[in-house]
Amino acid sequence: MTMKQWFGATLLLGAGCASAATDTITVSDIRVEGLQRVALGATLTHVPFNVGDEVSRYTLSQTIREMYHTGHFDDVKVYLDDGIVLFEVIERPTISAIEFDGNKDIKEEQLQESLNNNGVKVGEPLDRTILSNIENGLLSFFHSVGKYNASVNAQVVKLSRNRVKLKFTFEEGKAASVKQINIVGNKVFSDDDLYRHFESQQDLPWWRFLSSDRYQSETLKGDLERVKSHYLDHGYLRYKVDSNQVSVTPEKDSVYITLNVDEGEQYKVTKVDFSGELAGLEDFLENNSPIVSGELYNGSIVTQTEEMIKTYLSNQGYAYPKVETIPAIDDAKKEVALTVHVQPGKRIYVRRISFEGNHTTKDEVIRREIRQMEGAWMSEQQLNLSKTLIQRLSYIERVDYKVEKVPGEDDLVDVIFSVKEQPSGQFEAGISYGSYNKLAFQFGMSQNNFMGTGDVVSLRLNTSSYSKNISLSYTDPYYTIDGVSLGGNVYYRDFDAGRASLSRYKSKAYGVSTTAGFPMDDNNRISVGIGYNRNQLSSISIYDQIEQFINQFNETGEGLDFETFELNTGWTRNTLNRGRFPTEGTYNSVNMKVSTPNSDLKFYKLTSSHRFYYPLSNDHQWTFLAKLNLGYGNGYGDIGGVDQDLPFWENFYSGQKVRGFESNTIGPRALQSMYTQVTGTPNKDGTFTTTRGNQVESVFVSNSLVGGNAMAVGGLELIFPTPFISDDYRNAVRTSFFVDVGNVWDTEFNIDAYKDVPQSGTHDLADYSDPTRIRSSVGLSLQWISPMAPMTFSFSRQLKRQPEDRTEFFSFTIGARF
Repeated sequence: MTMKQWFGATLLLGAGCASAATDTITVSDIRVEGLQRVALGATLTHVPFNVGDEVSRYTLSQTIREMYHTGHFDDVKVYLDDGIVLFEVIERPTISAIEFDGNKDIKEEQLQESLNNNGVKVGEPLDRTILSNIENGLLSFFHSVGKYNASVNAQVVKLSRNRVKLKFTFEEGKAASVKQINIVGNKVFSDDDLYRHFESQQDLPWWRFLSSDRYQSETLKGDLERVKSHYLDHGYLRYKVDSNQVSVTPEKDSVYITLNVDEGEQYKVTKVDFSGELAGLEDFLENNSPIVSGELYNGSIVTQTEEMIKTYLSNQGYAYPKVETIPAIDDAKKEVALTVHVQPGKRIYVRRISFEGNHTTKDEVIRREIRQMEGAWMSEQQLNLSKTLIQRLSYIERVDYKVEKVPGEDDLVDVIFSVKEQPSGQFEAGISYGSYNKLAFQFGMSQNNFMGTGDVVSLRLNTSSYSKNISLSYTDPYYTIDGVSLGGNVYYRDFDAGRASLSRYKSKAYGVSTTAGFPMDDNNRISVGIGYNRNQLSSISIYDQIEQFINQFNETGEGLDFETFELNTGWTRNTLNRGRFPTEGTYNSVNMKVSTPNSDLKFYKLTSSHRFYYPLSNDHQWTFLAKLNLGYGNGYGDIGGVDQDLPFWENFYSGQKVRGFESNTIGPRALQSMYTQVTGTPNKDGTFTTTRGNQVESVFVSNSLVGGNAMAVGGLELIFPTPFISDDYRNAVRTSFFVDVGNVWDTEFNIDAYKDVPQSGTHDLADYSDPTRIRSSVGLSLQWISPMAPMTFSFSRQLKRQPEDRTEFFSFTIGARF
């Protein structure tokens, strides 16, 4: 086709309005050439005229402008020929891939988010004009974190079919350090007083390698705010920073920070008024306002007052309250009158609560933990409590919620809880290596969220060198809608105590039990239960600590068979912020088990467990943990005039609660009295030093443990961020330094009975009734909630041990026993 007229974009955009009125054509056809990815129909939607219309130069120029604004085209030209309007376009290339190379300080997720905000995505057309802006923005980021030698290069690699690959190459360089911080103008507070509020560190010596003096602009902004808050908290209402300069050395490896401050003078509060709609807060604020007239102005107390009012209003359904403190400053008298103005806004109601992210757990399982009701006004307190209760579930890793306004309604919102699940089925296994037991294994399995119902179903098939048992248990935590739980358990166990480093006996036991739990409130719960057990004992070695017990029932120690009916009750208080790997709150439980008077054995056991988590940092990555486990048991009643004791198989053992010591090796050793016929010379008075005529008594201290009726085990842990682990796995991996302390003892043991008795065996006799014979260890622990089951790796070193103890350096456990 021969073209008679051609108009480029520049020419058309320069056309004047006067010519637009006279220089027009009648459109006989509209055509578009050069389209590859963009549909013809989508392009024509931006052409504001049709065939038959009269079109001016100005209209054509505006059309080209609109086509550019679509973002689909790099070039647009228009041709006219006898009423035919032909648009010739060159489409922008499509981004096929985006690659990053050399980035260390910026994660790829952050880079991709930045690109997304600028419209740079895989599958979208490339706007080359914004690449330089992105490069400059990334450079600004590097400068803000002190990397002034950084460089960013965006390369466009052409591919076939009008596609491109973007490759961002980074040269980050070394971060600049803070060489010196100078504060000018401070008289009231010394430099050292103010430096304590700085997170930015200056010119650190080499031995403080755990600290960092790296410069970051955001950190400096936070430092300035903390210093300002320090002055405001001490009444310096007019404090301000006149200027702050950050000077970079020529080598760009250090910076000097200079702050010029104007401290001003202290101001006292003359009065406090509350205005606006106080929604019933009037009397409370008048009597309980944290701001006190006549005292120095305190910025923290003012903020505390505002937050207190906002919290109260948000819990009463006023979701978006505005609270502002307006100061009336008298500079001459150095006084300030405060007016706290309250605007509660409209009361907001919750229309619907929904859930997302729970692929396994059913909605109703999560919903029953919700304390915010649909149809009720929205309470921030109830929403946060609901979040905490959901997060306490052992199969939920993380919970967040968002509030969305209902379109067209100014007093209705929807609440969406987003959860991230974690494995609920697990194996329980243990592998440890010690100096005496060598390699030991244990195995079991259970499911804490059976088929997404939240019910706990456990079929445990546990086997080790000394124990074989099978148990089936089921617990419905919401047997009733009010949260009453109901559970049951049946078991069979074949146990060889001698192989477990205990006093030698064999036990075959089976039993059944049921337990119900009753919530007192969201944090407290009580439980009651009943159980039946039958225990058949054989191959019992007659040690001194159990000889009296055995003689009460069977002098031979063979074929003992006991039936017991047991009642148990307990109380639990749980304020932890999550079920797995908590970082804040407390857990306390007290339990008592007692056999009924019609049982073959009459005894009771008391146990308690306590854990306290205190976060040391705002992000809870550094947390302090203190824990304590206590136990005591004994018999009641008598047989043949002899008081009953706690059955020896019910004794306490340390287990692996004191890490670094082999399982079941802390506590009283089994003793065996031995008698030898005397044929030698008697004493001067003609007698032998014996307890049985002319037999000499000695006591053998064995390697086996018999356990004790009292236990106390505790410890301290410093939980810290796991090195080389990304934030995505922060809730799945935990590392800590620990100190464990504990002991197991026998309150009924009487060492005076062996006062003059010779000893034999590999260990010396000790006072096993002494609770101060403690053991302690220190070490490093790594815990990981793997897709299969929780795993724990512990490396330990003993701080205090007893001569008879057996130790281990490393232990590895799979399951929830940590």
